[in-house]
Amino acid sequence: MADSGGEAQLLPWLTLLHTSGLGVRGANRLIHHYGSAAEAIRAGSEDSALSAAIRTGLKAPDRAGIERDLAWLQQPENHLLSRDDRRYPSALAEIGDPPLLLYLTGDPEQLAAPQLAIIGSRNPTFTGEEIAFEIAHALAEAGVTVTSGLALGIDSAGHRGALAATGAGRGVTYAVLGTGVDRIYPASHLPLAQQIVAAGGAILSEFCVGTAPHRGNFPRRNRIISGLTLGTVVVEATLKSGSLITARSALDQGREVFAVPGSVRNPQARGCHLLLRQGAKLVENASDILQDLAPQLAQLLQQEMAIAHSTAPAQQGSALPAEEARLVAAVGDEVTSVDTIIARSGLTSAQVSSMLLPLELQGHIRLVAGGYLRTKLSRESERK
Repeated sequence: MADSGGEAQLLPWLTLLHTSGLGVRGANRLIHHYGSAAEAIRAGSEDSALSAAIRTGLKAPDRAGIERDLAWLQQPENHLLSRDDRRYPSALAEIGDPPLLLYLTGDPEQLAAPQLAIIGSRNPTFTGEEIAFEIAHALAEAGVTVTSGLALGIDSAGHRGALAATGAGRGVTYAVLGTGVDRIYPASHLPLAQQIVAAGGAILSEFCVGTAPHRGNFPRRNRIISGLTLGTVVVEATLKSGSLITARSALDQGREVFAVPGSVRNPQARGCHLLLRQGAKLVENASDILQDLAPQLAQLLQQEMAIAHSTAPAQQGSALPAEEARLVAAVGDEVTSVDTIIARSGLTSAQVSSMLLPLELQGHIRLVAGGYLRTKLSRESERK
């Protein structure tokens, strides 16, 4: 059985989830009112202020559904996280009406790592799909987890871009479903889902085992995508795209929204242009995103990367890898833009984007308005 915190601890949460007519919003209200899932069931089932149907449902939930979920939990790599579980992501717990439970196949330990969502059209242009892949790849190379919805088009390009990243702890991506985790949708993406799990990521959902695709599930899924992440990147979306729902959820949750502009003649770009008019941040590549989120990312990645923010690396005499040394050498004592760093170093935009944040965390460069500056540490390292 996968680690779940114990069936006894999960049972109150499963009972709430499988109480007919209650729903996530209703269950969250009961938990808030009574103080815990267990107390919500005990006291709520006797509270005359609640409807007779809810009181009855709390006493007699869907036992078959609960047993089905617990049987699924017995399988390898399957996890069921309640909000009492330390692995339940704190960022998601902070949103309005967070999921009661997360059904997850794969590795739940990376849920606390910094994540960015990449979403967009199910029918993108070739260029849009290529941009999504490149941004996801550069973000993953920088150690950021890429999160999306496993849909056709931009979603899958984002997952694949992340999977293409190399290096220890990189290439991790999460797919959030609008179905049960045992019902991969679309079915053609089953191999992609398997690759995600094999690479150290996960497939996850708030919907119980066996839940089939339903139109109303996907807007609910979208709030989880944005809720898990620091920000949402939209690459191609029509004015009626579900991606705009995710972007609105991100704004409601106090998260960043980024949009990639496109041609005014491309209907797939109109949703992005609408977001830009409404205040989304215009981005052209991963470097734009990493620079904007550098303070938050630095805070989240400090412990993971275990990098000293002092002169310790110089004292240890550690040398930078050749490509990173080229990048640092390209940064001047004056403010140096990312474009200038790319031109001077001869590195690609994707390579530079993936190295800027780690080098900043190591103390070799410093992000300032307009670009980067070299630090005392980088000059001392160069003299060695």
